Amino acid sequence: QVRLVESGGGLVQAGGSLRLSCAASGNIFRIQTIGWYRQAPGKQRELVAVITSGGRTNYADFVKGRFTISRDSAHTLFLQMNSLKPEDTAVYYCNSRNMLGYDDWGQGTQVTVSS
Repeated sequence: QVRLVESGGGLVQAGGSLRLSCAASGNIFRIQTIGWYRQAPGKQRELVAVITSGGRTNYADFVKGRFTISRDSAHTLFLQMNSLKPEDTAVYYCNSRNMLGYDDWGQGTQVTVSS
């Protein structure tokens, strides 16, 4: 099991920036991929960006060129969000998946982008 704790969400105006962090603990060595998902009210969760244990990244089309996913040696995941749009408003969740396909989720952090 991996424990994931997100932070960094908040209220920002359109065009602004936020940096989300996700602190991972537990069976970190089992993680195959780790990334960010988001969920707006009444909608299903959707992929934002993921990074593999080998450092490869994948981004959803709606954030390409605006968001950057990264991680450090202290097992902290980051999401740098620039040029934010009102449609980016959602709860952002940190997710990890191990080699067996088991997912762990954080509690989420709210990102609200005003017009």
